[in-house]
Amino acid sequence: MADQGIPDAFLDGYARILAGAAATGRRLTRDELESRRALGERAAEAGHGLRALVGAHLDATRTHWPATVASHDRVLATVAQAVDAFAEGYERAQRLAVRQEEAARREFIDDLLYGRSDLGLIAQRAERFGLRLSFEHAVAVAQGTVAYDESDAVLREVERALIGRFGDRSILLTTKDGRLVCVAPGDQDEVLAFFAKQAYAATDGCQVAIGRPQPGAGGVVQSYEEALNALDLAERLELDAPLLRAADLLVYPVLTRDRQAMADLVHSVLGPMRDARGGARPLLDTLTAYFDAGCVSAEAARRLSLSVRALTYRLERVHQLTGADPSDPVHRYTLQTAVIGARLLDWPSVDF
Repeated sequence: MADQGIPDAFLDGYARILAGAAATGRRLTRDELESRRALGERAAEAGHGLRALVGAHLDATRTHWPATVASHDRVLATVAQAVDAFAEGYERAQRLAVRQEEAARREFIDDLLYGRSDLGLIAQRAERFGLRLSFEHAVAVAQGTVAYDESDAVLREVERALIGRFGDRSILLTTKDGRLVCVAPGDQDEVLAFFAKQAYAATDGCQVAIGRPQPGAGGVVQSYEEALNALDLAERLELDAPLLRAADLLVYPVLTRDRQAMADLVHSVLGPMRDARGGARPLLDTLTAYFDAGCVSAEAARRLSLSVRALTYRLERVHQLTGADPSDPVHRYTLQTAVIGARLLDWPSVDF
């Protein structure tokens, strides 16, 4: 064994090269350089550190320093060429290993979030990336105005913040389809909340959705899809809250589960508003603002940049056309459900 625990095999032929090249001052031949690169690759694959390997070469240089040499510069030049070629091979092997690891990680993430592979195999592979899928996990998804990938500085910034705050807590941080994705144990909601805060700051105002904790590899897929659906709902309903939780939005999938029934409700309740001057859109926007403001007329008017009198006139017009009074608690539920359906179905832009 060489010094520093480096096997002699990784210094094979070094003493001979040192003696031959240093005696004449020639440069190393192509075969000699390639032999050093090959040994460097093998050393990297064996898991030895580059500093220890360079140290072993220096120790061997002292041991095998030529007894007679015309110039010490010749010896040092030979050492420099040999070590440089060795380090080149080492780095080449490391780059290949990194690419292979990145490819394996990306394949695992794709399989995990899409559930395309055997769930048992996914669970086995997950341990390699720090996840124990026998427990519940929840997924948070951050969507900004631009797309992000694994090389993006935003991902690195959020990752540093998470590691600095929580250390190694079986957290998987990645990107998928241009969004930031964080997978964390289901009983550690503080991790995903902190991720949401950091992602919002790093992206200058993205929107983050958090799915519900679910067990197993299939649960990760389900939580991920819930987060994506929450972001989609937010876009269609124009919800601008920076943090959305799927658990708080469960009513909307229920409302749209029977699309035809919802379309019939929108058509029958709101359809008459098409006869209004300017069409249904101004009245629909009025109802949306009114319900979003908690049925407080002054706040709704402020949001629409209208006077309270103008808002009241519009609400009365809704009552005249639809027969439903927005101020009546009984009618209000039907109207509000129809308004939510209209926003989800993009009515009146899309007719049905």
